[in-house]
Amino acid sequence: MKRYMICISSLLMCLFLSVHANSIAQEKHKHAVDSTGKRIRWTPEEKADRMTDKLDRRLNLTNKQDADIHAINTDIARRMDAIKNNTSLQKKDKMQQAKALNEERSQRFKSVLTPEQYKKWNDWEMKKKERMEARMDKKQQKYNNTSN
Repeated sequence: MKRYMICISSLLMCLFLSVHANSIAQEKHKHAVDSTGKRIRWTPEEKADRMTDKLDRRLNLTNKQDADIHAINTDIARRMDAIKNNTSLQKKDKMQQAKALNEERSQRFKSVLTPEQYKKWNDWEMKKKERMEARMDKKQQKYNNTSN
């Protein structure tokens, strides 16, 4: 009976630890929130770190590629933040400049990645773009339905 209770206790402890570890992992993926409840934005360097880590996992970058991609991501993220924070620009101009930066990133990636890696990255980007456009279409339809 004592052995049975130890097994049950051990199983419950394992279950508790796995649930707790999972909740911590999920919490890390959420946006950070300050004491006032506002979302804390990532710095350009943090954005570059996250993007480069994702690419490294998906594309198995070499050390040199990792360093080059990180430098590109950091540069683009800094410039993108400057565009977003520029209050003198209209939304349309910000979108055009952001699009130009994304095209620049693509060209710079092309010079660092192998053709296979670049294709894989580009396919991934296209899927993300399609999902985003689908979400925007859905929001627009919802807006149109509520305004009628």
